[in-house]
Amino acid sequence: MYIQRLKSKIHCATVTDANINYKGSITIDEDLMDAANLIAGEKVQVLDNNNGERFETYIIKGERGSGCICLNGAAARKVLPGDTIIIISYALMDFEEAKTFEPSIIFPKEGNKL
Repeated sequence: MYIQRLKSKIHCATVTDANINYKGSITIDEDLMDAANLIAGEKVQVLDNNNGERFETYIIKGERGSGCICLNGAAARKVLPGDTIIIISYALMDFEEAKTFEPSIIFPKEGNKL
């Protein structure tokens, strides 16, 4: 049996931009991606702590060290710059593996720095 299990989490990052005139996605600083074990193109769930929105999109690699968290396209209508969000990815794994798997969870500081 396989189950979905939390794989990666960026907890309480700050949205730096929302770009409606771009094809959908979320742009994330590459340093944050590496720290949270996320890759470009990976599906993520985004939870907005300010307004309760929850939606799914995929990752675009942002400039390393920039602190960038930018929602693009339709997702840009669900957040505002300055909102605090949680970014989550899940992995499908064997039930026994899931019991011992340790997710990568990071807590960015001000400016989305590690």
